[in-house]
Amino acid sequence: MATDRTTPATDQPEARPPAVEDGGPHLPDYPQGPPVPRPPTPSVAGAHADNPLYTASTEPGRGGELHQLPGDGVPRMTTAHGQPISDNQNSLTAGERGPVLLEDHVLREKLFHFDHERIPERVVHARGYGAHGTFTAAEDLSDLTRASLFGRAGKQTPVFVRFSTVVGNKGSFDLARDVRGFATKFYTDEGNWDLVANNIPVFFIQDPIKFPDLVHAVKEEQDRGWPQAASAHDTFWDFVSLMPESTHMLLWQMSDRAIPRSYRFMQGFGVHTFRFVSAEGRSTFVKFHWVPRQGLQSVVWNEAMKINGADPDFHRRDLWTAIQNGDYPEWDLGVQLFDEEFADSFEFDVLDPTKIIPEEQVPLRVIGTLRLDRVVDNMFAETEQVAFMTQNVVPGIDFTNDPLLQGRNFSYLDTQLKRLGSTNFAQLPVNAPRCPVMHFQRDGHMQMGRQAGRANYEPNSFAGPAAGPRADHEAGFRTVAREESGPTRRLRPESFADHYSQAGQFYRSQTRPEQEHIWMAFIFELSKCEIPQIRQRMVANLRNVDEELAQKVADGLGMDLPGATEPAVPPRPDLPPSPALSFAARPPQDFGGRKLGILVSDGTDAALLERVRAAVEAVGGMVETIGLHVGGVVLAGEQTRTPVDHKIDAGPSVLFDAVALLADGAGAVELAGHPNVKDFVADAFTHYKHIGYVAGSRPLLDRGGITDQLDEACHDLGSVSPGDFVAALAGLRNWDRDV
Repeated sequence: MATDRTTPATDQPEARPPAVEDGGPHLPDYPQGPPVPRPPTPSVAGAHADNPLYTASTEPGRGGELHQLPGDGVPRMTTAHGQPISDNQNSLTAGERGPVLLEDHVLREKLFHFDHERIPERVVHARGYGAHGTFTAAEDLSDLTRASLFGRAGKQTPVFVRFSTVVGNKGSFDLARDVRGFATKFYTDEGNWDLVANNIPVFFIQDPIKFPDLVHAVKEEQDRGWPQAASAHDTFWDFVSLMPESTHMLLWQMSDRAIPRSYRFMQGFGVHTFRFVSAEGRSTFVKFHWVPRQGLQSVVWNEAMKINGADPDFHRRDLWTAIQNGDYPEWDLGVQLFDEEFADSFEFDVLDPTKIIPEEQVPLRVIGTLRLDRVVDNMFAETEQVAFMTQNVVPGIDFTNDPLLQGRNFSYLDTQLKRLGSTNFAQLPVNAPRCPVMHFQRDGHMQMGRQAGRANYEPNSFAGPAAGPRADHEAGFRTVAREESGPTRRLRPESFADHYSQAGQFYRSQTRPEQEHIWMAFIFELSKCEIPQIRQRMVANLRNVDEELAQKVADGLGMDLPGATEPAVPPRPDLPPSPALSFAARPPQDFGGRKLGILVSDGTDAALLERVRAAVEAVGGMVETIGLHVGGVVLAGEQTRTPVDHKIDAGPSVLFDAVALLADGAGAVELAGHPNVKDFVADAFTHYKHIGYVAGSRPLLDRGGITDQLDEACHDLGSVSPGDFVAALAGLRNWDRDV
């Protein structure tokens, strides 16, 4: 008889192990825990999820964070050892804006358990791809920092960089809507410095105690195991709609930044405020930015979904191919430098990781250039075993009291121990410093060093090499001297409480197409939520960001515009737009580093094909050909077949930055009969790309349904020279196209 799926588990006969006398195992009689709560079915889920921000069972914190209270059937939260927890929103600090304290056993236990949840794959940033390169200093920064890699202009430091998505597992796809990691390990002559950056300059949360909750919410839902590598589901939006501090990050996540065209064309940000420290002990606040020399570029959402189907390794393949072809990607390292006076006068708290400092207020100063020029020899040994830790700094670089940074410093070492299985993971080649390493750390699992000599402690009375190393009070790392005071407490600073103003500033700083992409992304993501109250709560939050944005999202979801959520601090509509926040601020100067897909057939003009190829390659671009058969085509005037790079089935236009239709005559007619040609042409047009064509390719334009819609980004190569065509490709897309 079929089982009624709605019947509670407690109504089912209890499954018992075979009795000992029946030959079964003898199991100890452990005390049974309470029944596991059964979640509501999707059809009635909304009735169980009406949980607005502030009710009788919630209260706001000083920083605008939400505290949910026990009672009315909701149990009291405890540690794993049963001690009641007073605050699950804030870490224990010294003073209102002081450092996180080591005695915070609640934070320690929560992060400890989270860090050890999975093996051996990373919990976050699991899907990554790495490459080796070199960082070259642009100037002598000795007046600002004693960090040796910035000690003179032209000094070179080897690096390893790992790019990654955050949410998906190792087997997920590259073009997820997600934050991208941009982690750089500098092998300096004074030890390793890890600049653990993202391609978005802010983060979802202000306090590290919330990081496990964030990741649990955005990962696949535990009762069903999906969706993979996606935030478009109930648990994520339930969490962030109840965490107003996430709003600024959400605007970035819903923007084009979250679906980059390539690792090579995205920015990186250190997120937190750090310190540069001079040899004299003078401290300067610093925020780090990676700026791609080939400009910024993203894809559109429809294009991203199709790329994931056509080539889920698109970003990996792009980086590997570029480096193998000698098209080495480069980024300038820019810094924003400011002092205590600016920090005190700035509109927001510089220790708040959900805030930026607009470049118009503190311009970037370029201090060096990164070039990636070598792919890895072994993915596991290098890309998977590399261990990045925010606490890996060198003399001349120091931390601030940013609570999220302090939590990361605390957490990452524990994470690497769990992943790599030994305290000696720094001896793995990809993690090993390129400078002398001397200490009294001994033994342990996978110890590979030959630790000779008699002394394994200090102080000791030996002399010379037998004595071992000694701490260097002058040249060694010295933490910036600062005074910290105040009562120990769990309290978010009031200076962190404005959660909407910069989100509105970001939205108003985008071009019109970028704004449209943001509200369309919100509509897509929220439409995947089964619980109506989550959508309503999120749109209510968006009213504090921008009324137009909230209205567009509400209209797209087919819902009435709800009342605005009451903010902890009234948002400021007077913040001026920051043009540097838009992709338009850093466009490509030419088609360099991009790829042109050329559709060819029997009868294609060989001379024109070569002229177009030469024009693209002259600016550093790449050309790949697509034909009816992978075996190749017979070009006009030739007798033998010329191979093509892709069969039309495996070479959709989403894989290219622009396309050219050089199929001609009877070959074009034959090619137009293939069903994939319609999508090739139509997708290139609806994705706003530049399209080159010849008179003989008219059957392809007809097949794609765009013959009567050609615009200024559609170029007749019978009248436009290949050089002018390639020059126009620098624009990448025609956002004014009516599609």
